[in-house]
Amino acid sequence: MNQTPAPLPDLPCYLNGELTRVDRARVSVLDRGFIFGDGVYEVVPAYAGRPFRFDEHMARLDRSLGEMRIANPMPRGQWRELVDTLVQAYARHVGQPVEATAQMVYMQVTRGVAMRDHVMLPGLQPTVFAMSNRLPIYSEQDRARGVACVTAEDFRWKKAHIKSTSLAGAVMARQVSADQGAVETVMFRDGMLSEAAASNVWVVQGGKVLGSPKDNLVLEGIRYGLLEQLCREAGLPFELRRVARDEVLAADELLLTSATKEVLAVTSLDGKPVGNGRPGPIYERLYAGYQKAKQAS
Repeated sequence: MNQTPAPLPDLPCYLNGELTRVDRARVSVLDRGFIFGDGVYEVVPAYAGRPFRFDEHMARLDRSLGEMRIANPMPRGQWRELVDTLVQAYARHVGQPVEATAQMVYMQVTRGVAMRDHVMLPGLQPTVFAMSNRLPIYSEQDRARGVACVTAEDFRWKKAHIKSTSLAGAVMARQVSADQGAVETVMFRDGMLSEAAASNVWVVQGGKVLGSPKDNLVLEGIRYGLLEQLCREAGLPFELRRVARDEVLAADELLLTSATKEVLAVTSLDGKPVGNGRPGPIYERLYAGYQKAKQAS
């Protein structure tokens, strides 16, 4: 059945120096973000009005912009002012005290507007767009069940460490799981774990937490450093190395991390139970630690 697309929301947003609304914001059809996906983005969660791990997100934005050879259009203090402004604007928009909201602030920088040419033309004015929206929260019932995932070969480009707006590969990978009623697609390159379509993946073996190394094949999620910290605080061994597909399939526990998922237990992979088919004790400890980290931010 064909469905009519929902109208654009009237959420407050920022575009090139002006506060406006999403349904009124306009960019040129020659913007290189539209023509080539030539840009980068970040998503910063904000709990009770407080951006979570803001400096870590800004450091990754700097890395992505550097890899793309786009000058950062704003100093960090100005980015923080923008995030705070949008968080407050969203709370007013929905008629809630900012302390009662959980939000995700999306920020995007493209190379700017120019006649179509693959070459990275110098001197362009970057296009800056940002908005805040509701942060999806998994219910306690969902967390108690865990989620189902499927596997697929990682067919994306080899610069996955850039948080690029060129997300066609991630869209296609995520659709693999959506078509099967699953939450995520866990991907492998040459028999080794890389990451999921929109999450990092963690394997628990004998009480040790394993993850893919930080290289060009994986986007280093902000929760990389946070998970290492949480493991250290919980007294759990933590290691980044190549993880074989057989190790993933035989994992005691399998976890996803992202801004929206926080830490989430995978209890089914390709229709088969992970471990005993229920969220495990390592997940419980790391999720509890994550909640404490949010409160302390």
